[in-house]
Amino acid sequence: MPEENCVRLAVAQTTVRENPRCSTELRDSCAEVRSLMREARAAGARVVQFPEGATCSPDKRLLSADGPDEAGPADWSRFRWDVLGEELSLTARLARELGLWTVLGSVHRLTAPNRPHNSLYVISDRGAVATRYDERMLSHTKVSYMYAPGSVPVTFEVDGVRFGCALGMEAHFPELFGAYERLDVDCVLFSTTGGATGGGTGFATETRAHAATNRYWTGFAVPAQLGGEAPAGVIGPDGEWAARCPGDGRPSLAVADLGPQDPASALARPWRRKARAGLYDGHLVEDARSDDRTAF
Repeated sequence: MPEENCVRLAVAQTTVRENPRCSTELRDSCAEVRSLMREARAAGARVVQFPEGATCSPDKRLLSADGPDEAGPADWSRFRWDVLGEELSLTARLARELGLWTVLGSVHRLTAPNRPHNSLYVISDRGAVATRYDERMLSHTKVSYMYAPGSVPVTFEVDGVRFGCALGMEAHFPELFGAYERLDVDCVLFSTTGGATGGGTGFATETRAHAATNRYWTGFAVPAQLGGEAPAGVIGPDGEWAARCPGDGRPSLAVADLGPQDPASALARPWRRKARAGLYDGHLVEDARSDDRTAF
């Protein structure tokens, strides 16, 4: 990023609720989101990131047409879309009032009979949806019963700082994070619920590795329920935590300034690109002692 650019990022851990049929749960989740948006702005944040499903992360059995005792194709007519729409409008309005970019995990409805996307809405400081990221690498349950996968990476810019988005179980797929490096992002915002496939600790470890491998900042947003195991936070380009929520399992924020690239990152990213682009091809040798792998 240009040296003069610096964006303060707040990463939230919130109470993720699972019943999309319950108006009270939907409203409580979104009220908590808006409360943390106000805290983020008071802390000077320009961007705030929330977990996957911050508005609601539907339980597969609560929507199952075969349930609730077993997972089956989701019946999305059971979702209180009217309540979610009202709450998203209130959230967008607050983003405009605060002048705060808000990256929010939610379900994005498609035209029936298509399943919805599992998404991150990127709400601008003007209160408009600037873009939306849809989870691409869905779990077995998600792709079998619940969601339609997304198909493209998504980037957006705030004050000259370029962000990418990842979601759900995508920490397991380093190629997605490498692709964002090639798209010249300065920070990837990864939001998850933890999930059975990696858990909060596993995802945190993988996300730190992606940050260090690609030498960019990373936001790690998780449910407050995982706070004792793997609190949300901001990871620096060296793979170390720049800021982290308390490990008490309560809704909270971690705030850090995404400043200019450190000297190591400024050198490492172009060098690694050069190395991947065939740098070593001209230095390969033909030598019998190289080909023989059975001798000292």
